[in-house]
Amino acid sequence: MEGLMMHYPLTTNTILEYGNSAFPHKKLITHLPDGTRHEYCYGDLYRRTKQLANALTKKLGITKGDMVGTFAWNHYQHVELYYGIPAIGAVCHTINIRLSPQQTEFIINHSEDKVIFVDATLVPLLEKISAKLETVEHFIVINASESFSTSLPNILHYEDLMKGQSETFKWPELNENDASGMCYTSGTTGMPKGVLYSHRSTYLHALTILSPNAGNYSNSETVLLIVPQFHVMAWGFPYMCLLCGSDMVMPSSNLGPQAIIKILQEEKVTKANGVPTIWMAVYEEMKKNPPKKKLMLKEYIVGGSALTGSLIEGFEKDFGIKAVHAWGMTETSPLGTASRLQPMHEHLNPDEKIKVRAKQGIEFPGIEMRIVGEDGSVAPRDGKTMGELQVRGAWVIRSYFKTHNRENFTEDGWFRTGDVSTIDANGYMEITDRTKDLIKSGGEWISSVALESALMAHPKIKEAAVIAIPDKKWSERPLAIIVLADKKETLSHDELKKFLAHDFVSYQIPDTYVFIEQVPRTSVGKFDKKEIRRLYGEGKLT
Repeated sequence: MEGLMMHYPLTTNTILEYGNSAFPHKKLITHLPDGTRHEYCYGDLYRRTKQLANALTKKLGITKGDMVGTFAWNHYQHVELYYGIPAIGAVCHTINIRLSPQQTEFIINHSEDKVIFVDATLVPLLEKISAKLETVEHFIVINASESFSTSLPNILHYEDLMKGQSETFKWPELNENDASGMCYTSGTTGMPKGVLYSHRSTYLHALTILSPNAGNYSNSETVLLIVPQFHVMAWGFPYMCLLCGSDMVMPSSNLGPQAIIKILQEEKVTKANGVPTIWMAVYEEMKKNPPKKKLMLKEYIVGGSALTGSLIEGFEKDFGIKAVHAWGMTETSPLGTASRLQPMHEHLNPDEKIKVRAKQGIEFPGIEMRIVGEDGSVAPRDGKTMGELQVRGAWVIRSYFKTHNRENFTEDGWFRTGDVSTIDANGYMEITDRTKDLIKSGGEWISSVALESALMAHPKIKEAAVIAIPDKKWSERPLAIIVLADKKETLSHDELKKFLAHDFVSYQIPDTYVFIEQVPRTSVGKFDKKEIRRLYGEGKLT
């Protein structure tokens, strides 16, 4: 027997309609690439999205199921694309602007993008490969100056496209399981793979992010979206902000620590997101040049890679700003867990509380997770037994786009994340490593993530990355790559070993330390272990 409830598809259109109905006055503010500031309200977003829908269908001939690429910074036009493209049944394909030309070419051809919307400042990146793009019929240029010129074929300017379009558009009937957006993985192992999100998964993911045990957002917040819109649909924040009525602030290409601090101050931002490397840089800048006026920023949510306890403690102690550690992947839309303290943690001392908050946390409702050992058995939730983290849920991938990677899935339908983790008795998950980054020395596992976190707690160390290197006796040993906070300072190997001996036994402590200028990063700001291993293999890390 079925329930007698109305059929009400959970689509991005329903999010847009709700935002316009409940919060038409709320603001969407952009600090554009040229330094100017743009502000309008959600009511304006609604009207312009309808204009865009008309332009897409009538001028560009986009129909249901077509792929429409975006190659752009975070700004109001990109938010319009987030809503306007899926509103007509097409797929908003956000293309990572920091991938190699080869990967970008592969992604656009693999997805069969019909049209690409591109920021004027990013056009040179597409000019290099435009002749090799097989399906693109038009390039729509955003934020171009009067002197703009390009070799790209078939270009239109965004505002010219919008000009004269009606603000009236009847949304088509969409199935909530229709595709709405797509993002490719960053391709750290092999070519990137496409992850195709549905309207339903997007809606449920956004609705869950704003809940108290997750992001805890409401219409009293002003949120800075530092996470790029090309990185897993900006973690769903452009959808979440309309659902909860938060004001939305977009930094476009203004991503340096000084620029971010300026935006935080000027816009009176109360909450923000971003990867750890961004917040490390912001913290260092604030330590060097403390803001004259206290920021209104209450907390920032972090994902993408591990957040160190030292950064959590430093930000809160020095500036009263809390960190919320989260976890997710492109394949999980991305957010799947967050780590917030509960009443049961009140009796813990400050150091113990930091250790809990530095974990990736408990799963959101709609997500299930388990740890599976090498023998295939599900590990106990004891906070000690390590194994591969596997997940399933309402916004978790069931297959890659045009790719049958069944090795990424278990026979009973769980997604294999490749993260090595533990889950404690209270349900808090902690990632100890990626399967490819875990170090096995003399038959014992060593966590590179734990070593990195410990090293970055040293006052003289700015960044640290740890990889496995071959060893004749022990098979593998950890190698630590160090970036000093002050180039004039020095740290001996003995000092580092002694420092690590507080938390690690002897076999876990690296024998070798290499000092460099900066740790290589991936396209989304994570430490690039693949590149570090390549440099080591070529003898460039000695």
